[in-house]
Amino acid sequence: MPYRLQIATQMIAHYNAQDADAYVALMTDDACEAAYRGAVLREGKEGVREGLKKMFAEFPQNRAEIIEGYHLGDYAVLHEKVWRSDDAEPFEVMSIYSFEGDKCSRVEFVR
Repeated sequence: MPYRLQIATQMIAHYNAQDADAYVALMTDDACEAAYRGAVLREGKEGVREGLKKMFAEFPQNRAEIIEGYHLGDYAVLHEKVWRSDDAEPFEVMSIYSFEGDKCSRVEFVR
């Protein structure tokens, strides 16, 4: 598996384990999560950590399944199915991971 795709996949494993600390350890200090070509949802490594911890507290059964993964240059794209809880209807998302070296600098969500 290509290295950057491997990192994005590892981020999802940390997400599914609800381990915000391990998730952000794979990010640059100024990383962010944002809507695709839109508003920043979580800014900076600490903003991402805090946002994930709040979401995990609200949705303790939250999990994502990778349907397909792609990579090209400094980017990895994951097609995911996400469940907020066991009884909630899942939704699909495309997550675009941008990299600076071996760290993720931005994740954008297409939904």
